[in-house]
Formats: sequence, C-alpha cells, structure tokens
Amino acid sequence: MKILECASEAIPFAKTGGLADVVGALSVELRRRGHDIRIVLPLHGTINRAKWSLEKIIDTLGVPMSYGERWCSVHRALMPGTDIPVYFIEHDQYFNRPALYQWDGEDYDDNAERFAFFSRACCQLCKALHWSPDVIHTHDWQTALIPVYLKTWEADHPRLWSTASVQSIHNLGYQGVFPKEQIVHCQLGWEHFNPSSLEFYGQINYLKAGILFADKVSTVSPTYAREIQTPEHGWALDGVLRSRSPDLVGILNGCEYGEWDPRIDSKIPSHFDVDNIAGKAAAKEALQRAFHLPVRPNVPIVGLVTRLAYQKGLDVLAAAMPSIGQLDLQVIVLGTGEVWAHFFYGDLPNRYPGKVGAFIGYDDVRAHLIIAGSDFLLVPSRYEPCGLTQLQALRYGTLPIVRETGGLADTVDQYVEATGDGDGFKFIDLSADAISNTVGWGVSTYYDRPEHLKRMRDRAMRKRFLWSDAAERYEHLFRWAIERKQSG
Repeated sequence: MKILECASEAIPFAKTGGLADVVGALSVELRRRGHDIRIVLPLHGTINRAKWSLEKIIDTLGVPMSYGERWCSVHRALMPGTDIPVYFIEHDQYFNRPALYQWDGEDYDDNAERFAFFSRACCQLCKALHWSPDVIHTHDWQTALIPVYLKTWEADHPRLWSTASVQSIHNLGYQGVFPKEQIVHCQLGWEHFNPSSLEFYGQINYLKAGILFADKVSTVSPTYAREIQTPEHGWALDGVLRSRSPDLVGILNGCEYGEWDPRIDSKIPSHFDVDNIAGKAAAKEALQRAFHLPVRPNVPIVGLVTRLAYQKGLDVLAAAMPSIGQLDLQVIVLGTGEVWAHFFYGDLPNRYPGKVGAFIGYDDVRAHLIIAGSDFLLVPSRYEPCGLTQLQALRYGTLPIVRETGGLADTVDQYVEATGDGDGFKFIDLSADAISNTVGWGVSTYYDRPEHLKRMRDRAMRKRFLWSDAAERYEHLFRWAIERKQSG
C-alpha cells in the first residue's frame, strides 16, 4: 500500500508525547513490511535542519485558504536508518516557534489557522509529488481536517479522489475546539457549522469532524476504544463515537525495545535480563544514590515517571501520600507539568526525608534509571489511552501498580495472591484509599511473598508488545478503510 502519515510530531524530529513515538515507530515497521510509507510534518522551529540534513525540494507550494492562497516551501529528509521520506512543510509565520502548540502554558491563539493550513498543505503536497496515497493516516486534532477535505475539496481530484482516510485518536482530551468564527480558516462554508460536521456546542471541533468524515477510526488500546464511547471518558464526543462504533477499533501501541531493553541499555550502570537479574540490584543502588536516599537493597522502591498533570491522577496521589509515607518503602518521582505539582512533589523529600526522592523536570538518563532500578512503577491515571511507561517497566522487571483503565487495563495482568499469577497490581476506583491500599499490597508482596514477586518479575520480563503486531493490525485497518472508500 501507499500510505501517508500526516502528523504534527514524530520521533526523532519533534516530540511532546506518545503521538510522536507512534508515528515514528509505526512508520518504520510498516516500511519493513514492504509498504510505500511517507510522513509529513510541520517544519517546527525546534527541528534542527542541519542535524537531519534537510533538503529543500519545493520552493513554492500553494495552499488554498479562505482569504487567498498561502505559500510554503517543502523540505525532505530520511527517517534515520531507513529510506522513509519525511516531508517538512516550511511556513515560518505558522511553525517557526520555540514550542509546538503553546508557550508559557497558553495555547497559541492561531492554532486553528496553523493546522487548517497544514492539513490543506498535506493534500497539496500529494499533488505536487504526483503521488496518490491509497490511505492517509491522520493523528489527533491537528490533522483531523484532512478526512473532511478528502470528501469535499479533493473529492473529484484525480490524485486524491480514491484516497481513503483513517483518523487515529491518541488522547480524546485534546480535540481542537475553537470559536465558531474561526471556521473561516478551514475554507469550509457555514453549511459545515452543523452537528454532522464541525459544530460542537456553539463552537467548532476539528477532531469531531475528523471522526465523522474518516473512513475508519482508531485509538491506541481496545479498552480505551470502549471507554471513549461512554459519558465518563467521552469528553462530550461519546455520542459521535458511538455513531462510528462499527468503524472504530483499538490497536495497542508497541514498545520500542531498541531503546528500552535492559540487555543493551547504555543509560543504566549494568545490563541484566530475566536469566541474569543481578544488574537490576546495581541499578537500584545507583538510583538510591542519584536521589540521595539511603542505600537499602532490601527496601521496595516505587517509581513514578510521569507528566505531573490532572490526567495522571497526581492530585489523588497527593492525598494518598500521608498513608503511603507510613509504609516501609522509598518513593522516587520524575516529572514536569502543573505548577502546583512542581511545588508539592518537589517538596516531598523534605516532608519524608530518607523515603522520597524527586526531580522536577525530565531527564532521559534518570527516567531509564528509575524504570530499571525500581521494584514497582506507579501509574494512577484518571484515563490512559495506552501508556508507554508500564510497557517499559515490564521489560525491566519493574512491576506496574496501575489504575484499571485504557491501555493500563489491557497490558497489565492482575496479581492473584492465591497462586502468584499476574505481573502487576490494579485498582479500579480513583481514590486516595485505593492508591495507598494497592501500593501497600505491592509492598506486602515484596516482604511477605518474595517467591511470588520473583515469578511475577520473570513473567513481566518475558512479555512483549511488538510494533510488528501493531503494524499488522494497522494493515488490516488500512485495507478495511480502502474497501470502505471504494464501496462508496
């Protein structure tokens, strides 16, 4: 198949979250499977042109907008280690900025215009390249207008009339909602300001339109696909998603084991694997020293590597800390996010001396050390479309303690105390008691049932979430979308 991945970010060029990992890793795997895969990104100001050897291939590409044609340039590079072309849409007014979507905690006020332009530019690029993709895979709200354009402006174009679309939802909490007046940027008339298109409670919603116009819709885990069709997790789009239920699938992300593998990880002090676990003890000691905690080889460490955000349940965890702090354990936190959380979690080492370590910010070496050296990884999310840290933790024998939601529910098997089965600890209610009790359950297993802990660790380290499996499911989805398009 000829597949075009249209996204606002992709590793290794630009990243703010898991979306970038998916676009990069999935593209590489699809290319391995023989597909003509290409990627289009905005040329963000954060992208190092020299580092990636960007080559300008189109000086002027016209992009129709409602107030006249806008012009951009197109650069090209290769995905490192592959022959996958990556095209970068250069428009300095829109994209040459110090961050991708917001600055100083505030969204850019022209995001509606910026990403309407980018979506039209992706379509224009196909024409300029004289290349007709079988399917365009769009990601989140930033490219969700492309399925709309394929069924409106491009419906009769010889390059794009037969192109199918798949809209992927990586996090339904971000939808691209703007004042209705900004519909002018979409080059779609007011006839699209209706419940079957862009209209959303008196505003416009890019992601809603993408869901409605795409041939097929996907999200990043089977449980999340079910959850977003409910009022609790649907962010006011549950009815729209239920209307697309026959065309909606959940496909689990893979884990990038080239980066997250204790046998080869250059960021940890000693390598280890399921049959030779000694290096994990070395990582634990290095972790305790790095966070200025007493070096105690026989105390359980609960690690957190997370965005300090509402989605991640960090406010509820804050309420659970007095109970958790009474347990014989150590807690280590790495993350950045909301200002209140910086102060709260940054002060925990003072409140619980010798028991809590914290680093406010993100540091990749520290992240690897926490994943490798901890005994447990705590993920108390309100919702979690897929999640990556629990996949990484399993590979390092660090047992997840997670809320049973989204991809966390799909990837962690509950510990059964009677038999020692499972590879993690799950709770249902998002409450301080549920978090502290489940952490206590893990700690008691560590001290009282070490043979169970060893079996769980062995099971976790043998588990795999492969991008080859995910790519096979996306292949089926793309073919399904193409059949849907061809059938009218």
